[in-house]
Amino acid sequence: MIPKSTLYRLKNVCAYTNNKPAYPFAHDSSVAIAPSFPMGAYNSGHTATLCSAQIRQSRISYVRESIDENSLRSFLEKASSERRMDIDAGLSLKDALEKLKLTKNAKLTNASILLFGKEPQKFFNQSEVKCARFKGNDTTSFLDIKEIKGNIIDQIPNIIKFIKEHIKLSAKIEGIKRVEKWEYPIEALREAVTNAICHRDYEDPGNAQIRIFDNRIEIWSPGLLPDGITPRILEESHRSIPRNRSIADCFFLIKYIEKWGTGTNRIITECKKHGLPKPKFEERAKSFVVVFSKLTGDYLISLGLNERQINAIEYLKERDRLTNKEYMELNSVSRNTASNELMKLVEKGILKQTGKGRGSYYEVV
Repeated sequence: MIPKSTLYRLKNVCAYTNNKPAYPFAHDSSVAIAPSFPMGAYNSGHTATLCSAQIRQSRISYVRESIDENSLRSFLEKASSERRMDIDAGLSLKDALEKLKLTKNAKLTNASILLFGKEPQKFFNQSEVKCARFKGNDTTSFLDIKEIKGNIIDQIPNIIKFIKEHIKLSAKIEGIKRVEKWEYPIEALREAVTNAICHRDYEDPGNAQIRIFDNRIEIWSPGLLPDGITPRILEESHRSIPRNRSIADCFFLIKYIEKWGTGTNRIITECKKHGLPKPKFEERAKSFVVVFSKLTGDYLISLGLNERQINAIEYLKERDRLTNKEYMELNSVSRNTASNELMKLVEKGILKQTGKGRGSYYEVV
């Protein structure tokens, strides 16, 4: 019997499903996943064995059985339209994948299965995206849960659809036009979701998560930021460092991303245009998290805040923190009044306090 530790290091490992061997995938260094993961040998409970003459399938056969032709053809059409990609629409699946650099040594790469696979989660459980609408502002109770499966290109519009089902859409008449507005800027959410899928660490067994609360939306992407990039740098001009090159290249071709490191800057701009605070970029529990706060004027009024408290929130939309002294100066009130009103904002889950005494300050949750 071959030790599990040895199998894990082998580049050509296959798994049996219903007594039929799965197809061998090439290790794709541009998508960080251990070589054995694609075959599901250890996350699906199937028996693993070395690939041999038993699985000598034709290249065309394993492509047709593993790749969703409609998804690939649709992608090629969009890439041709969006980026004027020079590719013959009549190319075979095999040749199209080779042109996209999604095959290696006559085998499909990890990225090809994530992008166009018929059942990506059969091999990559971690590529499923978990979405939830929570009751209130913590994770104690769920109002709705959905698991988004399928290829990672199709996941993005499905995630946005889930979000729209759980945020409000308002409308007003401007002149003779009816203008609709979502609680959150949809383009900013789409950018954050796309980044979470494209740049996540696929070697991490965890799932990307969309968490919707009463007062915010959090988008969790497994894996920390690349070396040299910090949450603070993401608010400034910075270069693009894609973790998964093959996925990023394909997302670029259909204008899901631009590969200029400008995505987070666009998110900030969209939030400001929408009247929301800058989103927070954080690293938590070995994940990268983007937090969108729902602090519109109507929402703040609905919470029963007074004018001074709303002034403080508006102040924080342009700044990172607020002290008791700044609250006093902003609203011309005493220290006790400032302390009491700030504490009520903390109790409502709008602000959080860091530190104690004169060195303490407040931030948007």
